[in-house]
Amino acid sequence: MALKITEGKFKGLTRLSNSKGVIAAAAMDQRGSLKKSIAKARGVDPKEVTQQHMEEFKIAVSKVLTPYATAILLDPEFGIPAAKARAKNAGVLLAYEKTGYDADQPGRLPDLLDHESVARLKDKGADAIKILLYYTPDERKEINDFKQAWVERIGAECVAHDIPFFLEFVGYDPSGGNEKGIEYAKRKPAIVKESMREFSKPRYQVDILKVEIPVNMAYVEGSKANQTGQVAYTREQAKKLFCEAADVATKPFIYLSAGVDDDVYRESLELAIEAGVKWAGVLCGRATWKDGIPVYGKEGVIALEKWLLDRGVKNIQALNQVIDRGARGWWDKYGGRDKIEVVG
Repeated sequence: MALKITEGKFKGLTRLSNSKGVIAAAAMDQRGSLKKSIAKARGVDPKEVTQQHMEEFKIAVSKVLTPYATAILLDPEFGIPAAKARAKNAGVLLAYEKTGYDADQPGRLPDLLDHESVARLKDKGADAIKILLYYTPDERKEINDFKQAWVERIGAECVAHDIPFFLEFVGYDPSGGNEKGIEYAKRKPAIVKESMREFSKPRYQVDILKVEIPVNMAYVEGSKANQTGQVAYTREQAKKLFCEAADVATKPFIYLSAGVDDDVYRESLELAIEAGVKWAGVLCGRATWKDGIPVYGKEGVIALEKWLLDRGVKNIQALNQVIDRGARGWWDKYGGRDKIEVVG
């Protein structure tokens, strides 16, 4: 039985992927964290990082890296000039959520940009809408109920405007524990798996799940990222956990980089390939370009472009080699391109 997909959603997904249906997208929608990182590199208060600083950093990344990407994720606050500077081969995803979350409130509750809507983002050139949600099945029921209803509304808005909906969810510890420690690493696979199961449900009308690597590579036995010798999972256990998370997803999914170093990110994708997981690509941000921030802070945009043309391009090319070996078209989740029926 063919999957029916509307013309707008199909065209959007096509613009964001290559001819094989694989999504190899760059992410440059960071706002609060990028401002803090630039400020640190410049040795100034974050308030001294201007709109121009943010825009020129994003323009440089977009201009240099999008010739090697199928798409770029940007934000409408600082990223519209960067969207215009991208290579013609790359589609555009625009973020709809406010950066960060209110730390004074429990539950890391999400919020949308005050002056944006799906219609407005589409008018600004978006081929798809992306939302970031902090989510864990371990959270209180009333908080997760709020978040689930919030995602349902955005899904309905994307359906109304016939545009793909990418949902990114990032797990956390509701008790405030160390999310980089071994105890959270042991819980992470279940958090990722149950979140993938939840947001695969038809009620959310998500088209692509943007998911975390289901293990922390720093605690995989024998991993290059394991610098402490502490082990939460053997390599075989880690592969099994990759498969268990993938098996509950009924929607195509792509892996996010979560700010790890580029070599760690590539190693995690290699593990997914070894496990035989059917993943549809990546949306990779900081792993590719974050080491360019100190260069920009100390030497300016010309030096940043020079760094991107060298190290940044090498990073994304190395990542693309892994993607080419392992990622499958987003339509493979539905049995292949011939199982897709475009309607409307």
